[in-house]
Amino acid sequence: MKWDCQIEEWPLRVPFVISRRSCTTTEVLKLTLERGGKIGHGEAAGINYKCENAASLKGEIDQFLTGWSGHLTRQALLDRLPAGGARNALDCALWDLEAKEADDNVFTLCGAVAAKVQTAFTLSLDTPENMATAATNAKMHPTLKMKLGGKQPVACVEAVRRARPDAEIIVDANEALTLDALKSIAPQLAKAGVALIEQPLHRDVDGALLGYQSPVPLCADESCMTAADLPRLSGLYEYINIKLDKTGGLTAALELASAAEKQGFGLMIGCMLGTSLAMAPAMVIAPRCRFVDLDGPLLLRGDREFGLKYDGGSVHPPSPDLWG
Repeated sequence: MKWDCQIEEWPLRVPFVISRRSCTTTEVLKLTLERGGKIGHGEAAGINYKCENAASLKGEIDQFLTGWSGHLTRQALLDRLPAGGARNALDCALWDLEAKEADDNVFTLCGAVAAKVQTAFTLSLDTPENMATAATNAKMHPTLKMKLGGKQPVACVEAVRRARPDAEIIVDANEALTLDALKSIAPQLAKAGVALIEQPLHRDVDGALLGYQSPVPLCADESCMTAADLPRLSGLYEYINIKLDKTGGLTAALELASAAEKQGFGLMIGCMLGTSLAMAPAMVIAPRCRFVDLDGPLLLRGDREFGLKYDGGSVHPPSPDLWG
């Protein structure tokens, strides 16, 4: 097995601002695996709130592959590496490689449907006026995902609702609220027609949600990495947000999706900031999800060759020239 890890920096169209950070570029790790003349690709950004970055992912992958001998399998990754960005890049590259070795595609190999899906478009945290302007400028996107913080959350939502009365709205607090704040604003968000609230409380204290009946469905993001987290989340959330950087690849993401469905959770598929290569594996799960947030490439100034096709708020399955 030959491999190559490249750290890439991709500029954003506008600053990306959430409750805990702001950035104007994103760094990703692109991984290439070669076996028997066939090549597979994967991409990961890592989990920033768990102190992962492209450099740490590269170090983890190089160390793992340097010490590996024999035929590398996705099961070996699950057995030897923790959930996170390094395993994600390796797992997705292996899926791509295996599809090429089988002269087939990933969708067929895992029994998934390749379908166009509607994706949300993200509005960064800003003033109510600026978020309303951003919503108006995104009129081609039927679903908007608003980043919210502790300041003026209701005013921001109401401003976007006035600007886009037609839009489905998701809000994402990225752990910025307290339970009292959530209880105070949730009825107003419901009145504004918000469809989903992502991760209102910090993951370490979200047990406080037990017994709370939110007027807007709640979705676990930072609180949910793998299927092992689901028992704790029962009774706290109605939805879980699956991100391949969190699960550590498509293999574990498929396990999480199936386990969540069996346990009665609704599904959302999300992403970190990245190119179409990072979004492509998530398209395997996207048709199963009520909410899809795979707009990463739309937030970049450029994208990879053979990138995903976006039109009218929808995203199409990847070309095999890109992945899968």
